[in-house]
Amino acid sequence: MLRAGDDGVTLAVRAQPGAKKTAIVGLYGEGPAAQLKVAVHAPPLEGRANAALIEFLAETFSIPKSAVSLVSGELSRSKVFHLRGVTLARANAVLSGILAP
Repeated sequence: MLRAGDDGVTLAVRAQPGAKKTAIVGLYGEGPAAQLKVAVHAPPLEGRANAALIEFLAETFSIPKSAVSLVSGELSRSKVFHLRGVTLARANAVLSGILAP
């Protein structure tokens, strides 16, 4: 789900567009192939869901929207985002706080 890079981390996301609200709803899959499951309020039209995901991830990790980029999966529910300036330790801390039971 998370991988460290030179200037940040990559995050695998499984999007569920058209939800009542945008929120992290859990994990999709298991093990190293697991993805962060995110319900997205925006519809999957004209890139609106991708834009909403970028905004949501920026808020979640307290970074500017310009530090979040879509690496792959523009037209898929499975996406990979690059979070520039976020360490692996910080990303794990943020997600463990959200995913904790």
